[in-house]
Order: sequence, then C-alpha cells, then structure tokens
Amino acid sequence: MPNFRYPEQPVDGLLRRAALRDPAACAVRTPHGMRTFAELDARADRYAAYLEHTLGRRGARVGIAGTLDEEFPAAWYGILRSGNTAVLLNPLVRSAGLRHMCEDARVETAFVPTATAELLVKAADRLPLLRAVVVTDAPDGIVPADAVPLCVALDSAPRPAPRAAEAFDPDTEACVQFTTGTTGRPKGVRLTHRNLVANAAQTAAAHHLDAGAVTLNNLPVYFPMHLNSAVYAGACQVLCPCPRPTAALELADRAGATHLYTLPARLHQLAADVRFAEGPRGDGLPHPVPGRPGRLTVVLSGGSALAPADALLLAERLGVPVLQGYGLVELSPLTHSQRPDGRTGTGTVGAPVPGTECRVVHPETGAPLGPGETGQVQVRGPQLMAGYLGESGPPVDADGWFSTGDAGRIGPDGELHLTDRLDDVYSYDSELVSPTAVEAVLAADARVEDCVAVGWPDPVHGALTWLGIVLADPAAPGLLDVLDSIVETANEQLAPHERIRRVEVLDAVPRTPAGKPERRSLRRALRLRAAAEAAV
Repeated sequence: MPNFRYPEQPVDGLLRRAALRDPAACAVRTPHGMRTFAELDARADRYAAYLEHTLGRRGARVGIAGTLDEEFPAAWYGILRSGNTAVLLNPLVRSAGLRHMCEDARVETAFVPTATAELLVKAADRLPLLRAVVVTDAPDGIVPADAVPLCVALDSAPRPAPRAAEAFDPDTEACVQFTTGTTGRPKGVRLTHRNLVANAAQTAAAHHLDAGAVTLNNLPVYFPMHLNSAVYAGACQVLCPCPRPTAALELADRAGATHLYTLPARLHQLAADVRFAEGPRGDGLPHPVPGRPGRLTVVLSGGSALAPADALLLAERLGVPVLQGYGLVELSPLTHSQRPDGRTGTGTVGAPVPGTECRVVHPETGAPLGPGETGQVQVRGPQLMAGYLGESGPPVDADGWFSTGDAGRIGPDGELHLTDRLDDVYSYDSELVSPTAVEAVLAADARVEDCVAVGWPDPVHGALTWLGIVLADPAAPGLLDVLDSIVETANEQLAPHERIRRVEVLDAVPRTPAGKPERRSLRRALRLRAAAEAAV
C-alpha cells in the first residue's frame, strides 16, 4: 500500500480541529449569510445534543438530505458527533426510492427539507422505525403534520456540555450512502470514519486545497466529499444552488473563489454559450466572458464523462485548467483526479489520488494487463468501504483489490482512461472490444449523425460488432452503397477484432436521461434476434 498519512480521528473531528485552529474563519457562505468554523462547530454540537436526548444511545442510523444549504454540514457533523450513522438521502429522489433507502438502512430520525418530509410522513405506516422527521427549511415553523420544525427540535434538547475525550475506533461505521442504481436496485454502502477522513485528505491533496482556498459548490446536492475535504483543509465553502453556469461564474468572481466544482452537463452548457464558443469578435476583441473569476485557479467536474473538447475550450476561455475526476460511492468516492498543476492528459480521469493503487485486469482470467491494454479497472486504498448493507465485508479478492465494474486502460504516464462499463465490453476471439472506441472512429465520418456499437452474440467468435447508424442524410440515394462505404472506411481504422460485421440504420440512438447510449436494452433485443436466427 502506498505510504500516505492521514489523521486517525472521527470525521466530526475535522470540524473541531478547524474551529480550534481558526475559529473566526468563514466555513460556509450561502445566499443567506455565512457561518464561521466556530459557529458551525457549535451548531453541530446542538444537533448532537438533540440526538443524544431523543435517541438515548449510539449506533442508530439518522437520515440526512443532502441539500445545498448551511444546515447540511451542521447536521452531518452533529450526527457523527452523537455516535450515530448518517444515512444520505437524495432530496431529488421520489417516494419509492426514499422508502427503500429508509427501510434498508433502518432510519430512526431524519433531517430533511419540507418536500422530503411530506413524502416521509405519507409513508409513515411503512416506516415503523422512523421516530421523528425534522424539517430543516421551515423558518416560520410551518411543517407537514407529524413533522417537527428544526428550531423546535434543537431547542427541546439540553444545551451541549463540554465533552471528555473518548476512545475511538476509526473503523466504526460513519455513513451509509446509496449507489445510483444504474445497474440494478440501489445498494447501501457502509463507509467508516477511516474511509471518509482518508478520502478528505486525499481529495485535499489532489485538488491542492489549503486554508487560503475558497471552493464554490455548484452541484445539485451537497456531497460529503466536497464538505469534508474543504473542512480538512480549513477552506471556505461558497454554495451556489442556482443551476445556471454563468451565475456560478459570477458568484465565483464576487466571492473570490479559487476552486469551482460543477457538473459536466453544466460545463457543456457553458461551452455552448456563444460568448465562449465563438471566440474573438471580428474586430479582434474577445466576447465578454460572463463573470470571469479573478482568483479562480481550477474548475473540477465528475460524476460522468466531461467531453475533452468542452474542457479544452473552457480552459482556453477561462485561462484555468478544467479537470475531470473519477470515483465510486464504494470508495468514499474519489480514486482518481487530473491535477491542477496541468501535468495531465486530455481525455483521462487522471492519476490515482495519494494512497490509492489502481490496476487493469482481464475481466475473465483476472490476469493483470500492461499499459495501454483495456480490461476491468480495480482499485484499493484506505477509502474502500466496509461493505454493503446486509453483507459482512467488501467484495474484494485475496489481495484486497476491488473491481469497479468499469473498463479502461492505464497510459504510460499512469493516468487512467475509462472506456465503458464492463457490461458493455464484449469479446471477439478472446480479444476485448470497447464499443466506445468503435463509435469514436465513426464520429469522424461526416455521413454519420449518431451511432451505437453493441456485441452481437456469435457461437464461434463470442460476439461480433453490431453497429446502429443514424445517417446525416437519410434520404441520400444508394443507401446500401453508403452503408457499405461507411463500414469499409471505419474497418480500415479498426483492429480485426473490432471490425463492424453487422450494420443497421436507426431513426435515433436510444439514450439514458444522462445522454449515454442505452446498450442494455439493445443487448437484450439483439440476443433475442440472434437466437431467432440460430433457430431457423
């Protein structure tokens, strides 16, 4: 394991340390005001006192909605300080998903906004363990029936008394966070204090965060990664709930932000803004960049792939690197990040964060692969989860390697290039085929508007490349000749095992809400068709 040092302390100890080190420094700034580290620490004490008073024990699970406001960090650290586990509830999830999370995690108390409280109250008969629903965004005290306003809840508990030092096990469960469920039913991931503190230190190191940094959070929900890493570094956090990327830039400028965290979709929207896309005007003067931040040093994104063209364009226009990271809920979550110092390649997700090892193995044999070879991405490090809810430990091999389910390759510089989900990769004569790599070749052909590659089951070779094409000019004469020419041109650039052997014209490529090709349904349809053909 690489030598990497991080403090062995409870997650809420990060806040206590920051409050002792610089109590008057800004911890969180919102459109409604700010809280210093001392104020945030005291607020966390009040949450902890309420939970100790109402639950009367440690080890309970307490729900908390990741709302982008000043109450989330106070509730987060307060839950952990009370010796209980924080269960992260996505405030954007509707009733069925919310019930699933609360049932699986056995949530007893929940700190949530009004909209989420209404859903929980309606589901009360199916959540018998849920004792209290505390509403965090009702300053007037008006809340759904059977819920409790936050001000009433916190005022009902005795004021927190000074705490004596207690024995602490860093491998105690701190948090349950659910996977997105893109490959099945969402699973509850059990993260320990060690996992979260280690990843806070890893993220701060990878993103070059220190006490002079000002991070602007322009994400739809509050993630512990961004909270813990900023508090670990003693950095100020500025929250921007407005989804417009130009509003985030303007706020970053006013707040003196050094780091801007946002989504690839918002960066794509920003790159498409005419003031960025067109470049200099005809008179040689640049278009005015909206809210170009004066102190900004880096823009960071994650959660899905950031188009390299968008990253390059925005980096040129903003004059700062626009970087990509990678991780999984099971890894707290960050495992890789491109570096703010600019020593990184385009189209990668960067090198492993400190203390993290990464390798690529053959998905069938498990044999380690060399640089440039595509296979299953495996990771290990101190941020690896304790396990899933209902399971005894993390699913790792004998040497502690966790299989991510993603396919990729490691370049000669040690940076990771992700290609596909492992389920999307197929094998022709034992050679792995990346459908994304096939599609990239077709994207350069002006006759192709869109395309999707999937493995067609084959009893001899394993799978053949099937390609669905949306033509740029579907009314062009000689359709078959056009298709033959497109395939011939592409196959000249593809390896023998990648070459297209079946092709069809599509009206549109089926895609997920995130814009990714919906390969799962295509695979099911192709399997049925292949079986029907074989039966003839």
